[in-house]
Amino acid sequence: MYSINGKEAEKIPSVTFSELNLLENDIEELIRNNIEMICDEEESMLIVGKQVRNERNGRSDLTAVDNNGNIVLIEIKRDMRDIVSRKEAFEFQAIRYAASYATINDTDDLVKKVYSPYIEKNKSEFDIGELTSYELGIRKLNEFLETNNADKSFNEKQRIILVASEFDEQTLSAVAWLNNNGVDISCYQLVPYKVNENILFSVEKLLPVTDYMDYFVNLIDKSSSFKRKSEKQSTRRSLPKIDTMLEWGVVKEGDTIIAKGKGDEAELLKNGNVIVDGEEKSMQAWLKALYGWSSIQTYVFAFHKETGKSLSEIRKEYMERQEELNSLNE
Repeated sequence: MYSINGKEAEKIPSVTFSELNLLENDIEELIRNNIEMICDEEESMLIVGKQVRNERNGRSDLTAVDNNGNIVLIEIKRDMRDIVSRKEAFEFQAIRYAASYATINDTDDLVKKVYSPYIEKNKSEFDIGELTSYELGIRKLNEFLETNNADKSFNEKQRIILVASEFDEQTLSAVAWLNNNGVDISCYQLVPYKVNENILFSVEKLLPVTDYMDYFVNLIDKSSSFKRKSEKQSTRRSLPKIDTMLEWGVVKEGDTIIAKGKGDEAELLKNGNVIVDGEEKSMQAWLKALYGWSSIQTYVFAFHKETGKSLSEIRKEYMERQEELNSLNE
């Protein structure tokens, strides 16, 4: 990370969480409240648990459900010292916890064992009203799954996300091997920097590695040719964002964005954010608050009022038209 002063660039050194006197619980809270740091606008996620104990008294850091119905285990370590000092390897600890989640039979089971206790511990964050923690949990979880068309695929698979400021080579090697053998496990590097009194974070997905072909779509413009993988092969990292869609002209500053199934409206700004009740917000923050989820598939749930299509549909149609034009010109 660099600081620019005129034409001079000065490198800002990273610091450790230990140097900042931040505990693992502090990092858990940071990620719990900002889960989009490790799951961008192409994914919806609902946090359902923190520090969940299994039958052998092991404790998993964060538990979530994603838009495909998978239970997601998120394990966090502060610094390299915390990783290497453990008797059990970081990735194997996470696998053991994930295996216990594979025994969850249905949404009722997850709510009773995980989500209801989580709501009970964090009551101030929920509009419970006269409902019990269980009643609110089962309602929110089933609504999340049904809205994302994932009610029939609940917990068919489990995912693991490892988060740390630094990873040792053995962990990365083991995770790469697990990925190649069908285990859905990711590594995110979260590096802190201190600038004056502010703490900044750099977030990078280290594994699984994205193929260089996945980046071709990011280079699209109206005059250039490109290659596009099939929809199933495309990764969320390869998909153009709202700033690119504004450059293409498929959406414009001042257009109205509607929240799917909610009817709430916002005005699109030239920087890709929206204006809601006079306040500027990112579309992720606006939609996340409306649905009450931890993160949301922005382009699926944001509809363009002028065309009646989701931003995901508009983006896909434009990319397909460009591919057809390029095929004709070859």
